Amino acid sequence: MTEMLRLDATALRVLAHPLRSRLLSQLRLHGPATATDLAEVLETNTGATSYHLRKLESVGLVTDTGTGEGKRRVWEASTRGHQYTPSDFIGDVEAEASLSWLTRHYQDTLAERVERWAEVSPQWPAAWRDTLGSGDDGVRVTSDQARAMWDEIQEVTRRYREAGADDPDAIRVLVWTHLLPVDDTPPTGAGR
Repeated sequence: MTEMLRLDATALRVLAHPLRSRLLSQLRLHGPATATDLAEVLETNTGATSYHLRKLESVGLVTDTGTGEGKRRVWEASTRGHQYTPSDFIGDVEAEASLSWLTRHYQDTLAERVERWAEVSPQWPAAWRDTLGSGDDGVRVTSDQARAMWDEIQEVTRRYREAGADDPDAIRVLVWTHLLPVDDTPPTGAGR
């Protein structure tokens, strides 16, 4: 599995679909599965699941592992994640709409996970409750400094990706990062 896939406009449009984005997330979080298994977990039908897996395959987001028997194909995520540069899609109305949908979808997914943690956290040991959760802070930076900070955050995440692999007390956690402006109005300077 490769690290990241850079989404072009076609891949972005393919991924900006409720079932496709859920299929990809399921494969990334829980590993290889058949269309039948995925349909059961995601409460849909196998035909739709197979169709949408092939669409994801067409843009390199999922792969047939080749380990299935007969017509039962086993699918896996092709990459650990994907990335894109929003300015690549300026002027492409369809791609910009897909990007907008995908961004809202990711925000909704984050909100659901935060709410779920609030529900189940009282059942967790104190050490985990004191560690997991959300926080926020604010910094004043230029776009270049924000890019450098983002890259450093990503490097820290990469360093810890498999840090607990051999420890039976380790669990998988999701790391969400957001750099969002405090004000809605863009700066008036000549910066990017």
